[in-house]
Amino acid sequence: MSAHGDHDMGHTVAGWTGTAMATAGTAVLGAGLAAGSPWGLGLGGAVVVLAALTTWLLHLAGWGKPSGPRPPGRRGWRTRDTTVRYGHPDCVGCRLAGRRPEAAPAVAPHVPPATAGTPVTADAPALQTSG
Repeated sequence: MSAHGDHDMGHTVAGWTGTAMATAGTAVLGAGLAAGSPWGLGLGGAVVVLAALTTWLLHLAGWGKPSGPRPPGRRGWRTRDTTVRYGHPDCVGCRLAGRRPEAAPAVAPHVPPATAGTPVTADAPALQTSG
């Protein structure tokens, strides 16, 4: 049991890597702003964008997690997600990558085709055969 109790904190390799890179990029942005350096601002902005791309790619590689809590045995931060190959439901990152989970096919009731000119009513059969 951890100090946070028995719930999923969402710590993943993708999350930790993206957070560390974004923190470094923000620090470079701040230093560039304080120094009045356009190069520092550009470099810091590039690191922040790179952090977002790295996090997304790590998520697509299985080092992230789907939305919502994970089962207790899959909550370790170094646990790889094997379901990402098919996409997570309601995940913008998966949709941007073209991964959409297969939806269950809609089951339509089978209605036999009616012959031309024959009205279909509840009393009459839908198909009439001539003999």
